[in-house]
Amino acid sequence: MFESYRIRKGEDLYTIANKCNTTVKVLKDLNNIYYLDMVREGMDIIVPTDSKEYFNYYTVESGDSLYAIARKYNINPELLANMNGLNMDDYIYPNQTLLIPKNGYSYYITAEGDTLDEVIKAFNSNKDKFLNENSTIYLLSGQLLVNKK
Repeated sequence: MFESYRIRKGEDLYTIANKCNTTVKVLKDLNNIYYLDMVREGMDIIVPTDSKEYFNYYTVESGDSLYAIARKYNINPELLANMNGLNMDDYIYPNQTLLIPKNGYSYYITAEGDTLDEVIKAFNSNKDKFLNENSTIYLLSGQLLVNKK
């Protein structure tokens, strides 16, 4: 899904994108990075891991809104916003890349105080299956977790 990555000396978004099998655009959008010179050694960013299995990508077009995109894909607009690190009233702009959840999966965004047992119960899953689908679990507020239906 996603994991934290600490930028090392000499790295930039191009080398990190190549390492993580993604694009600079996806890294910029996930981390709200507007200018490449905002990236510094020691900075922690979020990088996707195996996200193609759980998500599709959508490129925002002029006139799009979170509500319209959610309606188009028959998903909850708040889930769409949260998955992409947005609030419902945030502006989305043309050529921005959004993650669109694939059918057949349940998604959960962790809240402060969540425990592993509570999250597994919310998914109505078993521990082994859940841990297999979510290789990195921090249980920090805002982490996106997935469960195959």
